[in-house]
Amino acid sequence: MVKKVKVALVYDFDGTLSTTNMQDYGLIQLFKMRPKTFWKQANQWWHDNDADQITSSMYYFVKMSKQKRMPLTKQVFAKCAKDIEYYAGVEEWFDRINRFGKRLELNIEHYIISSGYEEIIEGSSIRKYFKEVFGCAYAYDRKGHPIWPARVVNYSTKTQYLAKINKGLGKLEDRAVNEFMPDKDRPIPFSRMIYFGDGDTDIPSMRLVKKSGGYSVAVYRPKSHHKRKAIKLLTDGRVDFALPADYSEDGQIDMVIKTILTKMATERDLQILQEKEDKKKLPRKK
Repeated sequence: MVKKVKVALVYDFDGTLSTTNMQDYGLIQLFKMRPKTFWKQANQWWHDNDADQITSSMYYFVKMSKQKRMPLTKQVFAKCAKDIEYYAGVEEWFDRINRFGKRLELNIEHYIISSGYEEIIEGSSIRKYFKEVFGCAYAYDRKGHPIWPARVVNYSTKTQYLAKINKGLGKLEDRAVNEFMPDKDRPIPFSRMIYFGDGDTDIPSMRLVKKSGGYSVAVYRPKSHHKRKAIKLLTDGRVDFALPADYSEDGQIDMVIKTILTKMATERDLQILQEKEDKKKLPRKK
Protein backbone atom coordinates (compact mmCIF):
# COMPACT_ATOMS: atom_id res chain seq x y z
CA MET A 1 0.00 0.00 0.00
CA VAL A 2 1.31 3.46 -0.93
CA LYS A 3 2.18 5.68 1.99
CA LYS A 4 -0.31 8.53 2.10
CA VAL A 5 1.29 11.89 2.94
CA LYS A 6 -0.17 15.29 3.74
CA VAL A 7 0.12 18.28 1.44
CA ALA A 8 -0.89 21.80 2.49
CA LEU A 9 -2.33 24.31 0.05
CA VAL A 10 -2.19 27.65 1.85
CA TYR A 11 -4.03 30.72 0.57
CA ASP A 12 -4.22 34.39 1.24
CA PHE A 13 -7.85 35.49 0.74
CA ASP A 14 -8.25 39.09 -0.44
CA GLY A 15 -7.07 39.45 -4.03
CA THR A 16 -6.03 35.80 -4.09
CA LEU A 17 -9.35 33.96 -3.94
CA SER A 18 -11.70 36.96 -3.87
CA THR A 19 -11.45 39.83 -6.32
CA THR A 20 -10.83 42.51 -3.67
CA ASN A 21 -10.88 43.13 0.10
CA MET A 22 -13.57 41.06 1.82
CA GLN A 23 -14.77 44.13 3.74
CA ASP A 24 -15.63 45.85 0.45
CA TYR A 25 -18.47 43.48 -0.44
CA GLY A 26 -20.92 44.47 2.29
CA LEU A 27 -19.36 45.48 5.57
CA ILE A 28 -18.36 49.02 4.62
CA GLN A 29 -21.71 49.55 2.90
CA LEU A 30 -23.43 49.07 6.26
CA PHE A 31 -22.02 52.47 7.19
CA LYS A 32 -23.48 54.03 4.03
CA MET A 33 -19.94 54.55 2.74
CA ARG A 34 -17.99 53.61 -0.34
CA PRO A 35 -14.93 51.42 0.16
CA LYS A 36 -12.63 54.06 -1.34
CA THR A 37 -13.86 56.69 1.14
CA PHE A 38 -13.67 54.35 4.12
CA TRP A 39 -10.14 53.16 3.42
CA LYS A 40 -8.93 56.71 2.79
CA GLN A 41 -10.18 57.77 6.23
CA ALA A 42 -8.91 54.63 7.95
CA ASN A 43 -5.47 54.98 6.39
CA GLN A 44 -5.33 58.65 7.38
CA TRP A 45 -6.02 57.68 11.00
CA TRP A 46 -3.24 55.12 10.72
CA HIS A 47 -0.75 57.74 9.46
CA ASP A 48 -1.84 60.39 11.97
CA ASN A 49 -1.32 58.04 14.91
CA ASP A 50 1.82 56.22 13.75
CA ALA A 51 -0.13 53.01 14.23
CA ASP A 52 -0.02 49.53 12.73
CA GLN A 53 -2.06 49.50 9.53
CA ILE A 54 -3.97 46.26 10.17
CA THR A 55 -4.75 47.09 13.81
CA SER A 56 -5.79 50.59 12.80
CA SER A 57 -8.33 49.32 10.29
CA MET A 58 -9.80 46.97 12.89
CA TYR A 59 -10.14 49.89 15.28
CA TYR A 60 -11.67 52.07 12.60
CA PHE A 61 -14.43 49.56 11.88
CA VAL A 62 -15.39 49.62 15.56
CA LYS A 63 -15.19 53.43 15.58
CA MET A 64 -17.48 53.73 12.55
CA SER A 65 -19.85 51.16 14.00
CA LYS A 66 -20.40 53.39 17.01
CA GLN A 67 -20.42 56.61 15.01
CA LYS A 68 -22.98 55.28 12.50
CA ARG A 69 -24.94 53.44 15.20
CA MET A 70 -24.63 50.22 13.29
CA PRO A 71 -23.77 47.50 15.84
CA LEU A 72 -21.41 44.80 14.64
CA THR A 73 -21.64 41.18 15.78
CA LYS A 74 -20.20 37.89 14.55
CA GLN A 75 -23.50 37.27 12.78
CA VAL A 76 -23.34 40.63 10.99
CA PHE A 77 -19.77 39.96 9.87
CA ALA A 78 -20.74 36.50 8.57
CA LYS A 79 -23.68 37.90 6.58
CA CYS A 80 -21.30 40.28 4.81
CA ALA A 81 -19.69 37.25 3.16
CA LYS A 82 -22.73 36.39 1.05
CA ASP A 83 -21.82 38.89 -1.67
CA ILE A 84 -18.13 38.03 -1.94
CA GLU A 85 -17.03 37.69 -5.54
CA TYR A 86 -14.48 34.98 -6.23
CA TYR A 87 -12.19 34.57 -9.16
CA ALA A 88 -13.29 32.15 -11.86
CA GLY A 89 -13.24 28.51 -10.77
CA VAL A 90 -12.62 29.13 -7.05
CA GLU A 91 -15.83 27.58 -5.76
CA GLU A 92 -15.23 24.39 -7.77
CA TRP A 93 -11.47 24.31 -7.19
CA PHE A 94 -11.30 22.56 -3.83
CA ASP A 95 -13.36 19.48 -4.65
CA ARG A 96 -11.56 19.11 -7.97
CA ILE A 97 -8.06 19.34 -6.54
CA ASN A 98 -8.98 17.05 -3.62
CA ARG A 99 -10.14 14.38 -6.10
CA PHE A 100 -6.90 14.75 -8.03
CA GLY A 101 -4.88 14.40 -4.84
CA LYS A 102 -6.85 11.33 -3.81
CA ARG A 103 -5.91 9.61 -7.07
CA LEU A 104 -2.26 10.28 -6.23
CA GLU A 105 -2.71 9.01 -2.65
CA LEU A 106 -2.06 12.51 -1.32
CA ASN A 107 -4.03 13.85 1.62
CA ILE A 108 -4.57 17.50 0.67
CA GLU A 109 -5.40 20.02 3.39
CA HIS A 110 -6.42 23.61 2.62
CA TYR A 111 -5.63 26.56 4.90
CA ILE A 112 -6.27 30.30 4.91
CA ILE A 113 -3.73 32.78 6.30
CA SER A 114 -5.23 36.23 5.80
CA SER A 115 -5.12 39.77 7.10
CA GLY A 116 -8.87 39.75 6.52
CA TYR A 117 -11.40 38.85 9.18
CA GLU A 118 -12.10 35.34 10.37
CA GLU A 119 -15.66 36.38 11.18
CA ILE A 120 -16.36 37.20 7.53
CA ILE A 121 -14.63 34.08 6.22
CA GLU A 122 -16.78 31.99 8.55
CA GLY A 123 -19.82 33.09 6.55
CA SER A 124 -18.27 32.44 3.14
CA SER A 125 -19.43 29.73 0.78
CA ILE A 126 -15.96 28.17 0.70
CA ARG A 127 -15.27 28.03 4.46
CA LYS A 128 -16.14 24.31 4.62
CA TYR A 129 -13.09 23.42 2.54
CA PHE A 130 -10.47 24.74 4.96
CA LYS A 131 -9.02 22.72 7.81
CA GLU A 132 -8.16 25.97 9.59
CA VAL A 133 -8.51 29.70 9.02
CA PHE A 134 -5.87 32.00 10.48
CA GLY A 135 -7.06 35.59 10.20
CA CYS A 136 -7.62 38.78 12.12
CA ALA A 137 -10.34 38.41 14.72
CA TYR A 138 -12.06 40.50 17.38
CA ALA A 139 -12.70 40.04 21.09
CA TYR A 140 -16.30 40.78 22.06
CA ASP A 141 -18.14 42.25 25.05
CA ARG A 142 -21.10 40.61 26.79
CA LYS A 143 -23.48 42.05 24.21
CA GLY A 144 -21.52 40.42 21.40
CA HIS A 145 -19.99 43.64 20.06
CA PRO A 146 -16.31 43.83 19.05
CA ILE A 147 -14.15 45.76 21.50
CA TRP A 148 -10.52 44.78 20.80
CA PRO A 149 -8.38 42.89 18.27
CA ALA A 150 -8.05 39.33 19.56
CA ARG A 151 -5.66 38.38 16.76
CA VAL A 152 -3.85 40.45 14.16
CA VAL A 153 -2.34 38.83 11.07
CA ASN A 154 0.17 40.87 9.09
CA TYR A 155 3.11 40.12 6.78
CA SER A 156 5.38 38.85 9.57
CA THR A 157 2.84 36.87 11.62
CA LYS A 158 1.75 34.97 8.50
CA THR A 159 5.01 33.02 8.70
CA GLN A 160 4.14 32.07 12.29
CA TYR A 161 1.01 30.32 11.07
CA LEU A 162 2.97 28.53 8.36
CA ALA A 163 5.14 27.15 11.16
CA LYS A 164 2.01 25.96 12.97
CA ILE A 165 0.83 24.12 9.85
CA ASN A 166 4.32 22.64 9.47
CA LYS A 167 4.25 21.32 13.05
CA GLY A 168 0.56 20.41 13.19
CA LEU A 169 -0.20 22.96 15.90
CA GLY A 170 -3.54 24.55 16.70
CA LYS A 171 -4.38 28.21 16.32
CA LEU A 172 -3.67 29.07 19.96
CA GLU A 173 -0.57 26.92 20.50
CA ASP A 174 1.85 29.85 20.41
CA ARG A 175 4.61 28.68 22.75
CA ALA A 176 5.15 25.42 20.87
CA VAL A 177 5.94 27.28 17.64
CA ASN A 178 9.53 27.93 18.73
CA GLU A 179 10.09 24.58 20.43
CA PHE A 180 12.36 22.10 18.70
CA MET A 181 10.67 19.37 16.67
CA PRO A 182 12.67 16.94 14.50
CA ASP A 183 11.86 17.29 10.82
CA LYS A 184 10.69 13.67 10.64
CA ASP A 185 8.01 14.39 13.24
CA ARG A 186 6.53 17.39 11.42
CA PRO A 187 3.21 16.43 9.77
CA ILE A 188 3.60 18.73 6.75
CA PRO A 189 7.15 19.69 5.75
CA PHE A 190 7.55 22.97 3.90
CA SER A 191 8.55 20.94 0.84
CA ARG A 192 4.94 19.74 0.66
CA MET A 193 3.40 23.20 0.90
CA ILE A 194 2.06 25.38 -1.89
CA TYR A 195 1.42 29.03 -1.00
CA PHE A 196 -0.91 31.28 -2.99
CA GLY A 197 -0.72 35.06 -2.53
CA ASP A 198 -1.06 38.34 -4.36
CA GLY A 199 0.29 41.22 -2.29
CA ASP A 200 3.06 42.66 -0.17
CA THR A 201 1.83 40.96 3.02
CA ASP A 202 2.46 37.59 1.35
CA ILE A 203 6.09 38.14 0.39
CA PRO A 204 7.74 36.75 3.59
CA SER A 205 5.54 33.66 3.42
CA MET A 206 6.21 33.18 -0.29
CA ARG A 207 9.94 33.42 0.29
CA LEU A 208 9.86 31.05 3.28
CA VAL A 209 7.94 28.33 1.46
CA LYS A 210 10.02 28.61 -1.71
CA LYS A 211 13.33 28.71 0.15
CA SER A 212 12.30 25.66 2.20
CA GLY A 213 11.62 23.51 -0.85
CA GLY A 214 7.92 24.17 -1.33
CA TYR A 215 6.22 26.22 -4.04
CA SER A 216 4.92 29.77 -4.07
CA VAL A 217 2.43 31.13 -6.57
CA ALA A 218 1.77 34.83 -7.11
CA VAL A 219 -1.67 35.37 -8.62
CA TYR A 220 -2.92 38.52 -10.28
CA ARG A 221 -6.21 39.83 -11.58
CA PRO A 222 -6.44 38.86 -15.25
CA LYS A 223 -6.03 41.76 -17.69
CA SER A 224 -4.91 44.26 -15.05
CA HIS A 225 -1.85 46.21 -13.96
CA HIS A 226 -1.42 43.74 -11.06
CA LYS A 227 0.39 41.44 -13.47
CA ARG A 228 3.49 43.67 -13.33
CA LYS A 229 3.81 43.20 -9.56
CA ALA A 230 3.45 39.42 -9.85
CA ILE A 231 6.05 39.24 -12.61
CA LYS A 232 8.45 41.28 -10.46
CA LEU A 233 8.05 38.76 -7.63
CA LEU A 234 8.94 36.04 -10.12
CA THR A 235 11.90 38.00 -11.48
CA ASP A 236 13.19 38.70 -7.96
CA GLY A 237 13.10 34.99 -7.13
CA ARG A 238 10.44 35.28 -4.46
CA VAL A 239 7.93 32.97 -6.14
CA ASP A 240 8.01 30.00 -8.49
CA PHE A 241 5.06 31.03 -10.64
CA ALA A 242 3.17 34.22 -11.53
CA LEU A 243 -0.26 33.26 -12.88
CA PRO A 244 -3.60 34.90 -13.67
CA ALA A 245 -6.14 34.33 -10.88
CA ASP A 246 -8.30 31.85 -12.73
CA TYR A 247 -8.85 28.53 -10.93
CA SER A 248 -10.94 26.95 -13.69
CA GLU A 249 -10.29 23.40 -14.83
CA ASP A 250 -7.43 23.16 -17.35
CA GLY A 251 -6.46 26.77 -16.63
CA GLN A 252 -2.87 27.73 -15.85
CA ILE A 253 -3.22 27.43 -12.07
CA ASP A 254 -5.03 24.11 -12.41
CA MET A 255 -2.32 22.63 -14.63
CA VAL A 256 0.60 23.97 -12.58
CA ILE A 257 -0.74 22.72 -9.25
CA LYS A 258 -1.62 19.29 -10.65
CA THR A 259 1.91 19.02 -12.03
CA ILE A 260 3.40 19.97 -8.65
CA LEU A 261 1.20 17.44 -6.86
CA THR A 262 2.24 14.74 -9.32
CA LYS A 263 5.89 15.59 -8.61
CA MET A 264 5.29 15.36 -4.86
CA ALA A 265 3.67 11.94 -5.27
CA THR A 266 6.58 10.75 -7.44
CA GLU A 267 9.12 11.97 -4.87
CA ARG A 268 7.24 10.07 -2.17
CA ASP A 269 7.29 6.90 -4.28
CA LEU A 270 11.02 7.28 -4.96
CA GLN A 271 11.67 7.72 -1.25
CA ILE A 272 9.81 4.47 -0.52
CA LEU A 273 11.89 2.64 -3.13
CA GLN A 274 15.09 4.12 -1.74
CA GLU A 275 14.19 3.02 1.78
CA LYS A 276 13.66 -0.53 0.48
CA GLU A 277 17.09 -0.48 -1.15
CA ASP A 278 18.71 0.86 2.00
CA LYS A 279 17.39 -2.15 3.93
CA LYS A 280 19.22 -4.46 1.51
CA LYS A 281 22.60 -2.98 2.33
CA LEU A 282 24.89 -5.33 4.23
CA PRO A 283 26.32 -4.06 7.48
CA ARG A 284 29.91 -2.89 7.09
CA LYS A 285 32.64 -5.01 8.60
CA LYS A 286 34.46 -3.39 11.45
